[in-house]
Amino acid sequence: MQFGRSYEEFEVGAIYKHWPGKTVTEYDDHLFCLLTMNHHPLHLDTNYAAESTQFGQNVVVGNYIYSILLGMSVPDVSGKAIANLEIESLRHIAPTFHGDTIYGETVVLDKWESKSKDDRGVVYVETKGYKQDGTVVCLFRRKVMVPKNSYLEARGGEQPGRPTPLS
Repeated sequence: MQFGRSYEEFEVGAIYKHWPGKTVTEYDDHLFCLLTMNHHPLHLDTNYAAESTQFGQNVVVGNYIYSILLGMSVPDVSGKAIANLEIESLRHIAPTFHGDTIYGETVVLDKWESKSKDDRGVVYVETKGYKQDGTVVCLFRRKVMVPKNSYLEARGGEQPGRPTPLS
């Protein structure tokens, strides 16, 4: 199974469809909210959400949806990354609710070689997240510094840092 790509493997216009999807549970949403200290009742208080919001139910916190999509993209995009350089934009387009399943795909918008080091480059990508019915819920663009093949070869190849069994 591939885990990330080298600079040479990225092609402008390529689309990576991340698999599998993730069904968001109430537990997931509440745990993420509590871990990040986001105690807004829209996410945590069922009565408040039902009685006081246009949605009539809890809305999954957007940063959790972004985090799911970012994680989904790692095997296809940034699994070999040297650094995540920038999140250029992040848009929450539609709400996600408990029980929705999130899917994602990433398109390569551009790529260029590093100006300071010849063993790496930058890929510019856009990731789109959508629900089981196809409704787009999140869209973000980012720049990722990825190694060239020469960088990987100098550091142990496909799985750098992997030890050899002693027996």
